[in-house]
Amino acid sequence: MPTIRGVAFRDTNLQNSMGLEFYDLSHPWGLGQPCWPYFEDVKIERLHSMAKSGVLTQRITTVMHSGTHIDAPAHVVEGTPFMDEVPLPYFFGTGVVVSIPKKKWEVIGAADLEAATPRIREGDIVIVNTGWHKYYDDSRMYYAYSPGFYKEAGEWFASKKVKMIGTDTQALDHPLGTAIGPHGPGAPHGLLPQVNQEYERLTGRKVIEDFPEWEPCHRAILSHGICGFENVGGDIDKVTGKRVTFAAFPWRWTKGDGCIVRLVAIIDPSGKFRVESGQG
Repeated sequence: MPTIRGVAFRDTNLQNSMGLEFYDLSHPWGLGQPCWPYFEDVKIERLHSMAKSGVLTQRITTVMHSGTHIDAPAHVVEGTPFMDEVPLPYFFGTGVVVSIPKKKWEVIGAADLEAATPRIREGDIVIVNTGWHKYYDDSRMYYAYSPGFYKEAGEWFASKKVKMIGTDTQALDHPLGTAIGPHGPGAPHGLLPQVNQEYERLTGRKVIEDFPEWEPCHRAILSHGICGFENVGGDIDKVTGKRVTFAAFPWRWTKGDGCIVRLVAIIDPSGKFRVESGQG
């Protein structure tokens, strides 16, 4: 039985006594946590120490939209469910991790999703691996230059009636369709004006011409009750191209707009453990 810091744990391997393999698709979270451009840094304070009181207690100050997390519909669409109002079965089910490699500022469209393997089915939880999780850091590369979904992808997910979606990029929308571009809190120049200027210099087009709407993928999916995972990472490459079972339960947070989660993919090599796709 493996021992970690003097404590013996059972089933510490990816494949446990049930024969199931567990893959963590979450980024590590803690002090120095990468955060979206206008969020404050995560603060972690030690209130009691083992030396002082024999009890370790910490206080954390953060927004729930940091690291690997899930957006509730109410995050962007008024009058829709908050985190505690989304039925529990939505956070568990079968789905796919698909590879759609994209480069700086490229857009994931309907054709990319239609061609993805394994094939995306109605009721699936869908995680898209663009390869961008490798750049996860407090950097302009990760947050401002990433590829991403936009209106077409959001409408495709909604029409396909998937259960949930996730991406290994900074948000459910392309960065230039967020406040990083000339939208919402970033209007009219964007939270990172130099990034918008760079795009216009390289393409010869205005950002607002190519990305005229603010977070249309967010709105398309969340208005249909399709929640979304952002900043997926961890062992994502190990399960890409596979159909798996997912689990990621948020806090039962009343009026919560989102929640940090630990997204886990589960595989049974024997094929005996299987949860059917669907809305629960």
